[in-house]
Amino acid sequence: MTPDRLPAPALAALLSAVALTLLLASLVVGYAAIPMGDAVAALFGIGDPLEVTVMQQIRLPRAALAAMVGASLGLSGAAMQGFLRNPLAEPGLIGVSGAAALGAVLALQTGLVAAFALALPLTALLFAMGAVGVLLMLAGPRGGSLTLILAGIAVSALAGALTALVLNLSPNPYATAEIVFWMMGSVSDRSLSHVALAAPVMVLGWAALLTLGRGLDALTLGEDAAEALGVSLVRLRLTLLFGTAAAVGAATAVTGAIGFVGLVVPHLLRPLTGARPSTLLWASALGGAAMVLAADIAVRVILPARDLKLGVVMALIGAPLFLHLIWRTRSEGA
Repeated sequence: MTPDRLPAPALAALLSAVALTLLLASLVVGYAAIPMGDAVAALFGIGDPLEVTVMQQIRLPRAALAAMVGASLGLSGAAMQGFLRNPLAEPGLIGVSGAAALGAVLALQTGLVAAFALALPLTALLFAMGAVGVLLMLAGPRGGSLTLILAGIAVSALAGALTALVLNLSPNPYATAEIVFWMMGSVSDRSLSHVALAAPVMVLGWAALLTLGRGLDALTLGEDAAEALGVSLVRLRLTLLFGTAAAVGAATAVTGAIGFVGLVVPHLLRPLTGARPSTLLWASALGGAAMVLAADIAVRVILPARDLKLGVVMALIGAPLFLHLIWRTRSEGA
């Protein structure tokens, strides 16, 4: 046990309390000042009709998506880092988020969004699942970690190049502006329909990723030792890919690209879990939800009159934090 490690029940209680507090704060904080009691009543359809509309149609979907997206990214990041045994791994490494973004860009550019409101998230989700199929064809079901990383980089680079090509050839400047703003990432202006669309897919991804704990713990001893303990690396890899594609693909489909969560959150929580992957999985899910909720609250507090994008705020928070973690790791190594 490391000096900083917390017992699992204490860590679960702490992270749950922080995430729940931020979720409640996300429901209360907003452009329209609504007292706590009135806000809670409005969630259940009681009180002023305008307040009921604000709470049920605007704040509730926004808070729910922020928590769901944060949990998906944090959990996927911890799973990727545990499987690849690389603290620099993150969900975007396998190209799922880039492919989802490409699908959304095509939906915006071709006008499908105007014909069908949920065309954007549905198309993005289909492209994310397609990226996993391409990844499996490139890396093969029995491909090693290095092959998986290289295949993921290739898929991500191709998706990025095609996205840039669509933007470059776009004849409509308004569509281009809409695409750029969507790619910055945001949970604002989302409805309960987006929550209903993303939630089942995310839950499937969470369920798959949370089953990886025993295998990832065994993998810390090496691949040969893990197989000797009865862990199927092929099944572990396929479950990881499916879970990450479902969780991150659904998150990107409804909110756009939000970075650094899956990279930074496992780093912050790893000392508190004793660097045990099975504990880090659920801890990173709770920590990711808390981080995205906090960032979304900051978006509304810092510039309430401007549409500051969540992805921009996460980059401004995550990049310096990650640089600090690298510096601390370097200092400890010296």
